[in-house]
Parts: sequence; C-alpha cells; structure tokens
Amino acid sequence: MLSIGLPVYDGENFLADAIDSVLSQTFSDFELIIADNGSTDSSPEICRDYAARDSRIQFYQNLTNTGAAANFRRVFHLSRGKYFKWAAHDDLLAPEYLMQCITLLENRSDIILCHSQVCVIDKDGKVIRCEKSENMGLDSPDPVKRFSSLVLNDLDNYEVFGVIRREILQQTPLIQGFIASDRSLRAELGLRGKISIIKQPLFLCRDHPQRSIRLMPAHHLRGQWFDPNIKGRFLFPHWRILYEYYKCLGRVRLSQSEKLKCVISILKWVSVHMNWARLIADPILVLLPALENNLLRIGRLMSKDS
Repeated sequence: MLSIGLPVYDGENFLADAIDSVLSQTFSDFELIIADNGSTDSSPEICRDYAARDSRIQFYQNLTNTGAAANFRRVFHLSRGKYFKWAAHDDLLAPEYLMQCITLLENRSDIILCHSQVCVIDKDGKVIRCEKSENMGLDSPDPVKRFSSLVLNDLDNYEVFGVIRREILQQTPLIQGFIASDRSLRAELGLRGKISIIKQPLFLCRDHPQRSIRLMPAHHLRGQWFDPNIKGRFLFPHWRILYEYYKCLGRVRLSQSEKLKCVISILKWVSVHMNWARLIADPILVLLPALENNLLRIGRLMSKDS
C-alpha cells in the first residue's frame, strides 16, 4: 500500500484541487494523511469534509503551528504504507502519476524513488513552463555519481515529492528544522539508491504569490517557516546546507574512496549557482540585516549576467 502525507497551513485557495487530484488517481490503494498545522483559514473544514466522504483520508489537526518541518515529519510517522509520498496543498498530479510510479517500483527493486518530469503551473492552473530535466545519472549504480548530480543541481528539489520506499526513507532524518533541508534529504536519498524519473510531465508544481519562496525570497527569512523555534537565532543557511551535505555522508555506508569523491563534489558546490556569493552573504546579513534587499537586488543582476 501507498501512504500519501499532505501537510497544510492556510492552504484554502488550492487545497481542494490538490486533494481532488489525489482522489482522481487511477491507482487507488492508498491512504491520504492530512495534517493541518494550526491554519487560520478554512483549511480544517475542507479537510474534514473530504475525510467524511472518503474512508482513505485521515485528518489530524495541530492546535498551533509547529513549523513545516515538524508537520512534514508528522504525516510520515502517522503513515503505514510500503511506499510513501509527500504531497503539497498547492500541487497537482496527473491521474496516472501514482500508477506509473508504483508499477516501476514494484518491477525494479533497485529503484528507491520514482518521480516524473515536472510542469510548472500558475495560480489558475495554466502551464507556465515544463522543466524537462535530464536524468543526470540518477539511476546510475554509482552512488557518487548520483550524489554529485543532486548536489550540483539543487535549485529545484522536486524529487522529494516522489514515491519513495518507506524502508529507505525512514533511515534518513526526513525534513529537518533548518532552511532548505529538502536539499540534504534529496542528496542522501541519492546516496542510498537509484532514482527514476518518468519521461512524461505528470507532476504539476504550482507557482503562486503565496508560496514560501515568493513571500520570503531570501533564505534566512524562511527559518521560522521550517521551525518557529528558530526565531531570534543567528542563521547561516547556506553554510548549514554545505555542512548537512557533508554530514549525510556519515549516515550511509561508503568506501573511503567514495566518500572522498563525494567531498570533492561538495566543494564544487561552492562554485555553482553563485553559492560562493551566498556563503559570503550569510554572515553579512547576520551583522547587517538591513542590507537584505540590496543583496537580493545584486544577486538578481549577477544571475542575469552569468
């Protein structure tokens, strides 16, 4: 059986569409676990209505907002399926998404995670673009190649919303309470096994003004979204990402040669996507937070020129 975990906070605008896309799947042997994180809108009422109509849906409600990371972990710990998938309250799945992922995982014991190509939609569901990402060697038998590909191409982390073998996912720390923890989880999953990407774009990622990355474009602003307890702490989000990439090497059995090659990939990460500039900006923003908008503006200009 498959477990789908849907954490939500104030998601009334798109929540019903997201649930409908799950219930419309051609693969029906699943449980849908929804955990509301103390929403202030009508999200709980929407969830209760769906749970009353479909026995596959289990609804849980946090009295207060525990942070996105804790809620992502909660839906996993409440699940019991052989396979697990996180779902976002604003994304959509094509009807055959689950069937294709489960079929591949059942036929390929060497694959630990299956996802599909991605199209990005706007708030009205209109396709903005299709990513058409390359395989990047994610199904390579070499864990170093998989890890390197994921680390050096970590701006979009769609794969964490794929269908994952539970026995593998439960060996990881899941989504943690630091900014961009989905990046290190994705990289660790790549170390632990092969990832397969279905050629058709069956996953629709919604980009809209209320997304956390739109409301909080600077990384250091997203800390409380992941974990409210971070409030008031000094944050060095990009240094933390760098550290967590290294840390996950200690949780996976690797030879010394493989570990060294992975460390080299982590060092290469500094040179891609202007990560070197982000590492420099981290301590500057701790000391001079008022420079945030100026640094964002400079970053956008440099990205256009590169």
